[in-house]
Amino acid sequence: MHAVVCDRLGDPSVLKVEERPVPEPGPGEVVIRVGAAGVNFPDVLMVAGSYQHRPELPFTPGVEGAGAIHALGAEVAGWRKGDRVIFGVRPGAFAQFVKVSVKSPLLRLPDGWSYAEGAGFRVGAQTAYHSLVHRARLGEGEVLLVHGASGGVGLAAVQLGKHLGAHVIATGSDDARLAVVKAHGADEVVNYRTADFVAAVKALTAGKGADVIYDPVGGEVLEKSMRAAAYGARLLVVGFTSGGPSRIMSNHVLIKGLSVLGVRAGETVRRLSPKLGRDYLEELPRLAALGVMRPHISHRFPLDRAADAFQALLDRKVVGKVVLEMEASS
Repeated sequence: MHAVVCDRLGDPSVLKVEERPVPEPGPGEVVIRVGAAGVNFPDVLMVAGSYQHRPELPFTPGVEGAGAIHALGAEVAGWRKGDRVIFGVRPGAFAQFVKVSVKSPLLRLPDGWSYAEGAGFRVGAQTAYHSLVHRARLGEGEVLLVHGASGGVGLAAVQLGKHLGAHVIATGSDDARLAVVKAHGADEVVNYRTADFVAAVKALTAGKGADVIYDPVGGEVLEKSMRAAAYGARLLVVGFTSGGPSRIMSNHVLIKGLSVLGVRAGETVRRLSPKLGRDYLEELPRLAALGVMRPHISHRFPLDRAADAFQALLDRKVVGKVVLEMEASS
């Protein structure tokens, strides 16, 4: 099989495609013929050596995908060869075949969804669900401010926030991309390149501010968000696509009674609460069947253009998700 390989850390140009043996499933495992794999900003960071999880070299990037079960190991119940599934792996998705544990967990690909849509679902949906439901406990009628809303995890938060009954204000840096966000459920959109989002949020909330702030951007955006927060707001630190962490002003945290919440969905399941994993297994398929957080796919690349997919993310060209397709999507 063909697989994308990173054998040295660096920019996207270090990626190459090599021939690898098709894996064999062990007990409790399945091998999936991959139809498409989602490309995420953490993949870029992992290849650069800048992510908190650092796989041993060489490795195949990619943490999510969708495809059909090709082979089953012993002790696998409830699945059959040919079942269409959404999977997660740490890492290894950028290959024609991938071996995963059925406890990962596997999700069934919803009827009518393409492999590309399935490949773009898991990371964004799990991050948004963990953030808004488990961490912030977003309530109906609250104001949700979503930064980086045109990205995969941002757009999923917009969609889920709207489904949960929040009033959603979304920010981004490009009017055309924000128009897509608006079409996916945002009540208002703010281009923070051309407008002061703090002033806009205050104006839209009669001076109160946002109850929950979802920030995968970091940097100055997170720092300014303190001033856009309502008293008692929950500030979700999701990532740093701006390039680095922020300085959180403790006086704002104190004076406004803020809660600053770090978001690491997968790590929380592994370290603290396996029950949350069961929650994902039940709730994410239910939401997917309702069409909630169905990904918007703006870019598709073949496997041998993984570096171009990474560059599209770095150049801020992607709206929603970018995927690698192993073959024609079905």
